[in-house]
Amino acid sequence: MRHGHLTLTAVAAMFSPVCLAPALAEPVDVELVLAVDVSLSMSPGELQIQREGYAAAINHPAVVSAILDGGHGRIAVTMFEWAGEASQREILPWTVIASQADADAVSAAVLATPSIGMRRTSISGALSHATNLIETNAFDGVRRVIDVSGDGPNNQGSPVTEQRDKAAALGIVINGLPLMTNGGLTSSFSIENLDEYYTNCVIGGPGGVMIPVNDWDQFPEAIRRKLVLEIGGYHPPARILPAQFSSEPYDCLIGEKLWQQRRWQWDLDDR
Repeated sequence: MRHGHLTLTAVAAMFSPVCLAPALAEPVDVELVLAVDVSLSMSPGELQIQREGYAAAINHPAVVSAILDGGHGRIAVTMFEWAGEASQREILPWTVIASQADADAVSAAVLATPSIGMRRTSISGALSHATNLIETNAFDGVRRVIDVSGDGPNNQGSPVTEQRDKAAALGIVINGLPLMTNGGLTSSFSIENLDEYYTNCVIGGPGGVMIPVNDWDQFPEAIRRKLVLEIGGYHPPARILPAQFSSEPYDCLIGEKLWQQRRWQWDLDDR
């Protein structure tokens, strides 16, 4: 090369794209997905109680203490509302909570928009969406948890056990909060033993638990207790049923069968 001239190799290097090392995933104690049912079987008042319950639990001192006591002292959380198979609405994008101030900000964000009821009930769709959120985020959690609440069985989409098992195979814990209440527009597709349904068909993974809510007055405390369990990784008390607790056969397609039997009552897919 003569002075003042560049070789073709040097010129090419100047205009070559810069290769950056891939960013490392941010370590957290828990990657937590809050999947919240807003099907039309819930009344507007119940939807509001539910949203306020989550907001109050997230920045409760007991929950924040559980976060700060973790090995990393931080969790990543996201929240979406769901109903039918393709009905998922983001309420909170992935956000890190590492202080009381962070928790207060997340609580405020949860309350920033109203809940909107949607048709049908696809727990399997919610689990599929939640699993994808965990698998594609930028965090590296010691534990990965889906927290799903709902007031009825799956009646749309793939069988709920298929999605449960896919998530569990990835090491994801699925915890359930069955809402044993009926105050919405429809109740024809509800079942009395929703706690048993969640135990046998929904919750799963290592240490999955469910906490039933029999009255809306119990909801804020139930959410708070479940968050502390999920964040702290505590062994659940004996009265909180572990996944697949029952040894009796259970029909996990009961929701789909009820829909086929009773859908004639409705001109639209209301639930």
